[in-house]
Amino acid sequence: MRRARALLIWAALAAALAVPIAVAAASPLLAWRDPVYIAAGFAGVVGMALLLVQPLLAGGYLPGLSPRRGRILHGWVGTALVAAVALHVAGLWLTSPPDVIDALLFRSPTPFSLWGVVAMWAVIAAALAAGFRRRLRLRPPVWRLFHLTFAAVIVVCSVVHAMLIEGTMGAVSKAVLCILVVAATLKVAADLKQRTVLPRRKA
Repeated sequence: MRRARALLIWAALAAALAVPIAVAAASPLLAWRDPVYIAAGFAGVVGMALLLVQPLLAGGYLPGLSPRRGRILHGWVGTALVAAVALHVAGLWLTSPPDVIDALLFRSPTPFSLWGVVAMWAVIAAALAAGFRRRLRLRPPVWRLFHLTFAAVIVVCSVVHAMLIEGTMGAVSKAVLCILVVAATLKVAADLKQRTVLPRRKA
């Protein structure tokens, strides 16, 4: 029974990740698009998919993974997320530098660009914080709260960014993926909140 449940969870996760990517790959909007533009778009889709994996690893919800292995994979998936964001932005830069500059300077006329830029900077900030965690010398409860705050910004901004774009991701598959990302993040946030005890101030 436990094995069947584990297989069901992994199969559901595989479907949640594969369906939006498959829908995007079959989109008629890819016709006549430049290969660099297509690669940039797929990097964004992969990035959204990775946002679903991260909270599941952080919360230890994936069966068959020890807490230690889950933390290691969480770090590797975080690195992959940074790479996906970098490829997404770099590809868009190569196809249209003025649009990327306008977005980075928060003067783009398209609202989804602004949300995307905020999400990008939050991803970078979270990655830098993780890289310098030892030097920051934050207590585990404080670190979890710190890291979770970045994660919340990333998820909210990325979901709004994705939902505002009428692109290759299908409307239904995109909405389902975004709902799952938000639900998984809220779940791990609730669980971590119970474990997090902030240091009390001395009277």
